[in-house]
Amino acid sequence: MSPGPDEPQASGRLRPPSLGLLLAEARGLFEFNASLMLSPLLMRAPRGDGHPVLALPGFLASDLSMVPMRRYLSELGYEAHAWRMGRNLGGLGRMREALRTRLAEIHATSGRKVSLVGWSLGGVYARDLALQAPEMVRYVVTLGSPFANDVRATNATRLYEALSGDRVEDFAELREAIAGDLPVPATSIYSRADGVVNWRTCLLRPSDRAENIEVHLASHIGLGVNPAALWAVADRLAQPEGEFWPFDRAGPFAIAYAPPERAVSA
Repeated sequence: MSPGPDEPQASGRLRPPSLGLLLAEARGLFEFNASLMLSPLLMRAPRGDGHPVLALPGFLASDLSMVPMRRYLSELGYEAHAWRMGRNLGGLGRMREALRTRLAEIHATSGRKVSLVGWSLGGVYARDLALQAPEMVRYVVTLGSPFANDVRATNATRLYEALSGDRVEDFAELREAIAGDLPVPATSIYSRADGVVNWRTCLLRPSDRAENIEVHLASHIGLGVNPAALWAVADRLAQPEGEFWPFDRAGPFAIAYAPPERAVSA
């Protein structure tokens, strides 16, 4: 039997999501509307302790895309920050210094470690920041971020390379480090129905302070506004600094999460 559209090929390489999944990304609008309708439930999430959170947008997106996330976290008691770098046109090597400067600015102003929430490419940046400056980072949450396995398996790879000037094969050692264990707690939130990024590229190695959370049927462009994903972000950030316990899939959005053991099945 031949592999499915996003299954590993005989060569071991992963395929980008199918055209059908890509076209279905339009449902992201419904995910946003659902989060608005379910806002009373979302506000029952564990409240924050006021520590700063830096929200990093995905490829081609700007701070505008992270407004719902930042507003939600602010209402829960966090000090939510924008990245203030305009539209994200990619370039991991080119962006590293500016991102670290922004992180250091927030850390110095608040006097506290900063949690990082990155959507898609923003999550790759977040993991790199945690490697660069673990003394300034409290927690990392990624949303549909292609940092592991065959990271070419996205429907945005060619456009990323054209606009950023980078090739995915560049920075091989850096990419390997980003895919490995982080020195801070981390959560990867992803969806097998992602139409832009092959979900296998979002899987981190589970450990006593790292986990994967699968959200059923979420789209790539809607993951950052999906109500179940928002709840998971809030729950993870509410953990006391230096502590980690597995995500409890009970609660008002329990039906939206896959069981944890499914995250490691291909």
